[in-house]
Amino acid sequence: MKKKSVALVLALALVVVCIVGGTLAWLTATTGEVKNTFTTSDVNITLNETTGDQNHEFQMIPGYTITKDPKVTVIAGSEKCYLFVKLEKSTNFNSFMTYDMASGWTQGDGTNIPLNVWYRIVNSNTSNQEFTVIANNQVTVRGNVTKEMMNNLTDATRPTLTVTAYASQYMKNNTEYFTAEEAWKNVSN
Repeated sequence: MKKKSVALVLALALVVVCIVGGTLAWLTATTGEVKNTFTTSDVNITLNETTGDQNHEFQMIPGYTITKDPKVTVIAGSEKCYLFVKLEKSTNFNSFMTYDMASGWTQGDGTNIPLNVWYRIVNSNTSNQEFTVIANNQVTVRGNVTKEMMNNLTDATRPTLTVTAYASQYMKNNTEYFTAEEAWKNVSN
């Protein structure tokens, strides 16, 4: 009987604990989740020219200016960057043609950045940013070019001007930036 009494008391105590425990409200808290998503960044550029025929060929007439409009565009959303343009002239170009660079470009020093490379710093922007390469969008045929000089040209020896654009991010990390020379090495290797 003593065992039955102890078992009965324990059973009643367990029932009371379950009833009381079921009616107690515990103070709890849970936060909403914070999900971190890491997106990509980039530097994107284009180089376009609308002048000349479909092969970008231009007819030389001594003393005339020829419309030539290469433009480099830094695409919207690109990170701050160094923008470079390289102008490669054929060996005879200066005998036939002349041009000036558009404003805003800095010429390479000839040591760390070649003299035929020009650059500028472009901040990030939500819109496309277009930059003219050649001043007034024109090259000029020298006035001293003769018919004989032009008749001696072949397909292989016609004067050419080739424009290539490059871009490199401006910042190395949160606190350091690339120099123009370092940025040029980034894109020219």
